[in-house]
Amino acid sequence: MSEVFLERARQGDDQAFTRLIEPLRRELHAHCYRMLGSTHDADDALQDTLIKAWRKLDSFEGRSSLRTWLYTVATRACLDIAETRGKRAMPVDLGPASEHVVLEQNALEIAWLEPYPDLRYEQREGVELAFVAALQHLPGNQRAALVLFDVLKFSAAEIAEIMDTSTTSVNSALARARKIIAEKAPSRSEQQDDAALKEIVAKYSSAMERGDADALVALLTEDVTWSMPPLAAWYSGIAAAMDHAIKVPFTCGTWQHLATSANGQPAVAAYLFGKAWSINVLAIRDGKIAAITSFIGPEHFRQFDLPASLH
Repeated sequence: MSEVFLERARQGDDQAFTRLIEPLRRELHAHCYRMLGSTHDADDALQDTLIKAWRKLDSFEGRSSLRTWLYTVATRACLDIAETRGKRAMPVDLGPASEHVVLEQNALEIAWLEPYPDLRYEQREGVELAFVAALQHLPGNQRAALVLFDVLKFSAAEIAEIMDTSTTSVNSALARARKIIAEKAPSRSEQQDDAALKEIVAKYSSAMERGDADALVALLTEDVTWSMPPLAAWYSGIAAAMDHAIKVPFTCGTWQHLATSANGQPAVAAYLFGKAWSINVLAIRDGKIAAITSFIGPEHFRQFDLPASLH
């Protein structure tokens, strides 16, 4: 059936083109997010990809699969955007952790990494927050090679064709990329069963809503980190994290939470006085929370199809 849609699309049938690419839309969008670290940039890259694919469909000769050809177009679109817009940052990239709470902070107007709603893509592989953040430290060619090989399982020869280079260059890029990734994201968040994750989310939400320091401490690893883009300050270690929790969220108002998921990880949508405040992505290790990333701003809630208020 896809051959029929392909032939119709080549003849200018835009509905046939839509039917052709629709099964691949979500995974292409996730690929663009991995490459760019932003749902908004991924939207732009995917749109650019589909426009170029529509215009250049006659150049698709069928030597590779349509999926491979579309990944070629998407990867090159992402590399163009990455070159003009630069990498996405996290607070850890800006300076060392703060040992005590920082009360007076202004939001920094830089390109921040953004959370990725799981409703955009069903697969968890390769969208984990720490991994995508680590990818931002790679040059574009290394980023593309690593994602295409390790996450999407393309061969080195296929990647060479996608990136218009040699297999030797691809293997060299992979070796350099893996070294950096091992330094920036040495461990991955555990994929526990849904019941265990739901229990952690429920306990975290309850502790935050009640301002229960003991309950929150019981959920955290000793080396927990807590960051809050677009604020620069971040905390490492249970003492610093709890200093922040006790002096800021526990005292600033009434909280309500909705369970969600982001980047293949459990997440909590936090509402302050009923208004959208932050999407909190939780990294789990050994059954405890090893990292909290609180993406502050109501704009994130739209991406997750969450209400702007609970009133």
